[in-house]
Amino acid sequence: MLNTQDKILIEQRITNEKPSVAVAYLLLLFLWPFGAHRFYLGRVGSAIVMLLLSLTVFGLVLSALWAFIDLFLVPGIVQEKVDDIRQKLTMEAMANGSIGPGFAPG
Repeated sequence: MLNTQDKILIEQRITNEKPSVAVAYLLLLFLWPFGAHRFYLGRVGSAIVMLLLSLTVFGLVLSALWAFIDLFLVPGIVQEKVDDIRQKLTMEAMANGSIGPGFAPG
């Protein structure tokens, strides 16, 4: 079980490592045809698909629709990333016994 200090350190690391919702939205608004927001959020596969779709007029329309839908999905994707980071750091802390000096950054 983690102590309070370890939990605080995990939350600090999460704050430092998590993607910014504001940056994701800026990338979405200005670079949506390139899937830049999805690259930023770690969704590389779908970002490449979005980028390739944008090479044709029909695909560009599909990408625009996809980008519109992503306007509503970005906060959830960021929360998934936060949850993944928290789980990874918690597992590492439990394996190491603590997040103290011996805790290797992600």
